Amino acid sequence: MDTIGVMRVLLRVSLIAVASCVLFPGCRNTPPPAACGPVPSQRQQQWQALERYAFLHFNMNTFTGREWGLGGEDPAQFDPTALDCRQWIRTLKAAGFKGAILTAKHHDGFCLWPSAYTGHSVKNSPYKDGQGDIVREFADACRAEGMKMGLYLSPWDRNHADYGKPEYIEYYRNQLRELLTSYGDVFEVWFDGAMGGEGWYGGANETRTIDRNTYYDWPGTWEIVRELQPGAVMFSDGGPDVRWVGNEKGFAGETNWSLLKRADFAPGAADREALNAGQEDGTHWLPAEVDVSIRPGWYYHQAEDSLVRTVPQLLDIYYASVGRNASMLLNVPPDKTGRIPAVDSLRLMEFARALAAEFSKDLAADARVSASNVRGHSGRYGAMRVTDGDTATYWATDDDVRNASLTVMFDQPTVFNRLLVQEYIPLGQRVRKFRVEALTADGWRTLAEETTIGYKRILRLPTVTAKEVRLTVEEAKACPLISNLQLFCAPDVPASSGGTVAALPAAVPSANAVL
Repeated sequence: MDTIGVMRVLLRVSLIAVASCVLFPGCRNTPPPAACGPVPSQRQQQWQALERYAFLHFNMNTFTGREWGLGGEDPAQFDPTALDCRQWIRTLKAAGFKGAILTAKHHDGFCLWPSAYTGHSVKNSPYKDGQGDIVREFADACRAEGMKMGLYLSPWDRNHADYGKPEYIEYYRNQLRELLTSYGDVFEVWFDGAMGGEGWYGGANETRTIDRNTYYDWPGTWEIVRELQPGAVMFSDGGPDVRWVGNEKGFAGETNWSLLKRADFAPGAADREALNAGQEDGTHWLPAEVDVSIRPGWYYHQAEDSLVRTVPQLLDIYYASVGRNASMLLNVPPDKTGRIPAVDSLRLMEFARALAAEFSKDLAADARVSASNVRGHSGRYGAMRVTDGDTATYWATDDDVRNASLTVMFDQPTVFNRLLVQEYIPLGQRVRKFRVEALTADGWRTLAEETTIGYKRILRLPTVTAKEVRLTVEEAKACPLISNLQLFCAPDVPASSGGTVAALPAAVPSANAVL
C-alpha cells in the first residue's frame, strides 16, 4: 500500500473512533464526581472500617464494687489473682472484634501502668509485688493477636491534689505522653466527659468545679496525640475525630449524618439529639461511636452475672450501631481475677455465630444489576460496581441527577430479608432519602423508606420472595455514589424489642458520664 493509501486508512480509523465517542460517551475519560461537603480523613476511614471493637473497663472499681471511685482508695485493694490479658484479647478476637480500648485510668485516678508522675498506681499494689504493668500486658496481647489497641485516660482525677488548677493539665498531659510513647501504636484515644465534682483530691475531700470548655485547653492536648500517634482517632462529645452518639443504651439515630458543627461541642458539653443524628450541615466529618455495656454496669459486679445481654439484644445493638452508619464499642468487663467471665465469653461466641448466620451468603453477588442513570455512560461508574466486592469502586450518576435507582435482578425468585448498602464516603455523605422495593408475585412492594446511608446502612426487612429488588435514591445532596449493595436471607431470630434496643433489667449510673 502506498503512502496515500495508508493515510486514507488512518483517516477512516480516526473518523470511526470519533463517531464512536459521540455515540457512546462512555469511551471518553469521564471525570469523577467532586467531593460533597466535609470528607473523612484516612484515619477516620480506617477506624470506621473496624466496625466492632471492645471496651475493657478494668480498674480499681472492679475491686471496690463501684462504678465511680472517689479517689482515696488504697492501692492495696487492687489485687487480680489470675490476670490474663491474652485471654481478653483472644476471646474478643474469636468473637469478631478488631480492637479493644482499656481504661488505663478512670475517674478515681488509679493508673494501670507504673506512672512516673503518681504513686496511685499498680506500682504500689499487690499485683506482681508492685512490678506489674497491665497496660504493657494489654499492649503485648493486642500485638500478639493482631488486634488494634486503644487507651482511655479520664480527664477527671478525683485523687490528684491539683485537679482544678493549671498544674493538673501538665500532669494529665505527662501521663498522656507516657501512654502514647511507651506501648506501641494506638488506634483510638478516649476522652470522656466526666469533669469535676466531689472527690478525695489528695485528702481535701471537697467538691471542685471546672469550666469544661476552657480548663483543659483541649486543642493543646489534641496536638500531643497528633504528634505522638498520628494514626489514632480521638473520641469525645465533639471529637475531634469521633463523636459520642448521645446515649449509652446502644443505638444511633435512624437518621445519622457523619457531620457535626464541631465548634459547638466539647468533651462533656453535649446536645444529645444532635449527637445522635449528626447534622446534615455540619462543618466537620465526625462519625458516631455507640458505646454500650454487655452488662448493666460498666465494671464487673458478680450480682450482674445473670443480666448479661442476650443474643437478640446484642443483634439489636449491632443493627442500631453498625447498621446505622456508626461503630459498635461493646464493653466487656473482666472480673476480680482479671479474666473475662465465662458467661460473657459464651455470649460473645453466640453473638458471633448469630452474626455469621445473618450474613452467610450475599444473594446479590451473582445477580445482574442495572441503573436508571450512569455517570457519563461510563463502565467505570456502572451499576456492576456495587456488586464487584470492592468498596473502592462505586456507581455514580451524572452531576445533575439526584434521583436514581439500582435494580438487582435474580435468575429465579429469591427469598431475602436483609439489605446492606454503602456510600462511597471518601467523597462525602450524600443520600438524604431512599426507598427499597421488591418485585413479588403480586407486583412491586415497598419494603422500607429510610433517610441516610453513610458508611454502612443495614436494614432488617420482612422476609419476601422476589425476582427483582430496587433501591431508589429519592433525595441526595449531590449525585449519589453507592459502593456496595448486598442482600441476605437471615434465619428467624426475633428482635428483642420489636427492632429497638432493649434495656437491661437493671440500670446503674454511667461509668463514663459523657453528659
